[in-house]
Amino acid sequence: MANALTAHAIRIDDLPPEPLPADLDGLARLLCDAVESGASVSFMAGLTVAEARDFWARKLASRLARSAALVARDAGGIIGTVHLEPAWAPNQPHRAEVAKLLVHRRARRLGLGEALMTGVTTRAAAEGFSLLTLDTASADAERLYRRLGWSEAGVIPGFALNPDGTPCDTVLFFKTL
Repeated sequence: MANALTAHAIRIDDLPPEPLPADLDGLARLLCDAVESGASVSFMAGLTVAEARDFWARKLASRLARSAALVARDAGGIIGTVHLEPAWAPNQPHRAEVAKLLVHRRARRLGLGEALMTGVTTRAAAEGFSLLTLDTASADAERLYRRLGWSEAGVIPGFALNPDGTPCDTVLFFKTL
């Protein structure tokens, strides 16, 4: 995996608390690419770059302590991201959700999803989390999570919609650190 990433000059960074405008633009283009490719990532077909940029600006501005926003970059800009979102509830200081694992179509099959998940898991452990959760509607992501030691908690039929409006099931996963 590292060889494929190194061969493509990809690096993974942690976004600062106040991301640069270029980073918001890159995340917006990445989210639009995911939606355009049919990924069920909370948004419907027709998402504009402006709407996606507004989403990222609000999301990143509201980050809690111990959160993380990792981005993968190549010479063309941001090509991947994953986020660590601590549980807000006072009785869950040990738990965080992994969200918005996105890899641009031009960077898929290079091991970037695995590298981002490894990075966010390492960060979660360093922040003192002992339980991570996530959900996915992607069969490819399911295989990745299982390979990385995540356990399936269950399936919720028809939980969300694909960008084209068709219903999709969601698989819930957890990992104990």
